Amino acid sequence: MLMPAIHKDAGVSFDTSRRFRINISRILNLIERSKIMNTENHQWSETRLRVRYAETDQAGVVYHSNYLIWFEVGRVELCRDYGFNYRDMETEADAFLPVTEARVKYRAPARYDDEVIVRTRVVELRSRAIRFAYEVLRADDGALLAEGETRHIVMNREGRARAFPEKYAKLMGKRKNFSNE
Repeated sequence: MLMPAIHKDAGVSFDTSRRFRINISRILNLIERSKIMNTENHQWSETRLRVRYAETDQAGVVYHSNYLIWFEVGRVELCRDYGFNYRDMETEADAFLPVTEARVKYRAPARYDDEVIVRTRVVELRSRAIRFAYEVLRADDGALLAEGETRHIVMNREGRARAFPEKYAKLMGKRKNFSNE
């Protein structure tokens, strides 16, 4: 037997004759709040970086963990492209995006002094989570060097999960055509 609170939150209630009533507007509101924002057509934001000597190993190839750092650079620049500073989201809205999952697939090596393009876009935006996709390309020839994704949850300063701040969710939920494309 389901608890009445669950029925109420879900937009379903029982009258005295034990028939249930469905509150369609309540159900639609719940679906709207929890649904994935349409990010299918979001454009890539691009950030250019130059490979530093310190980012390479003895063979002159970029050390694998540096790609995750470049992903972070891409995320921060993507936020700027959407019209806000990630730091402001932390300080003004008490919203942090810790990484809960990261995936990288390495395709070709980047080397010292290569110019690389880090492409970043929002793939999925939920009420309490966000997922980004990345591509790292060599600027000279457009070769795909790596691709990946990161998943994040939204947390407050105390480490508790919270909803994505509405102001920032609206900005990130909009389709953008960035000026560098």
